[in-house]
Amino acid sequence: MKFSIFQESRTGGRKYNQDRVGYVFSREALFMIVADGMGGHLNGEVAAQITVDYMGRKFQQEAKPALASPLSFLSDAVNGAHQAILGHAEKHGMLESPRTTVVAAIIQKGAACWVHVGDSRVYLLRDGQVVSKTLDHSHVQQLVQKGIVREEAVSSHPDRNKIFNCLGAHIPPRIELSAKHALKTGDTLLLCSDGLWGPLPPRQLASAFMNEPLAKAVPAIMSQAEQRAGKDADNVTALAMTWNEDESAAEGISTLTLPPGEFNSQMDASNPAAQGADLSDDDIEKAISEIRNALAKSNPPRG
Repeated sequence: MKFSIFQESRTGGRKYNQDRVGYVFSREALFMIVADGMGGHLNGEVAAQITVDYMGRKFQQEAKPALASPLSFLSDAVNGAHQAILGHAEKHGMLESPRTTVVAAIIQKGAACWVHVGDSRVYLLRDGQVVSKTLDHSHVQQLVQKGIVREEAVSSHPDRNKIFNCLGAHIPPRIELSAKHALKTGDTLLLCSDGLWGPLPPRQLASAFMNEPLAKAVPAIMSQAEQRAGKDADNVTALAMTWNEDESAAEGISTLTLPPGEFNSQMDASNPAAQGADLSDDDIEKAISEIRNALAKSNPPRG
């Protein structure tokens, strides 16, 4: 595989950053994820961190070096992360479990597929156009589909943040999987939290990736989202991958240089470890360690 990839996460106008982001790749598969901890529930950043950590480690256990079924993997991993969040809440005696949205994608054999729960989004961009995107699990999106609210009015609607589907709730998440999309050279897959897509129209997102490398395009579009949202800007997170079918091209990452059985990852490295007052950093690290141990026991490495 040959691709370019770039991620960044910013606090925006909020006190803490509850978004988490990361990617992992083997010789034959790439996993990408963005989780947006829900600010209306305590410790949303914990739910987001558990989700990113759980799903990333599960990918490393099952991509040997490819996944047997990318869509099955995504469904199982989201369910597993949901159960891990509930287990964390029970262990720590929380009256209400922390919650998060999630969007994750797999690129394998020249095709992309993804899963989403909530209002974090995936955009498949080609030649400055949106080829495909996820539909939010929100009340406002339902109004859009009924023709009551225009798509352009979603970002300013007073009920935009009312989400009916997430990880960590008392009912299991409704997991929505995409079809498989064959990738063409120059296609960009963008995963982002609502802090990015909310202030910006889809055409602006799409055009931002036409003529600039990801290392310039991603920070630029994030700054535009922050400026447009003003002092009340939400956390802003973006993870973008541009596909290149030419393995001999000089630009980008070629997974052919990765030894069999090894992985390269950047899981949440760009995100500041800002936490709320309810859990200390030691508490967070202990919780993540518990999830890692549980994952290792329930999913032993395969030969």
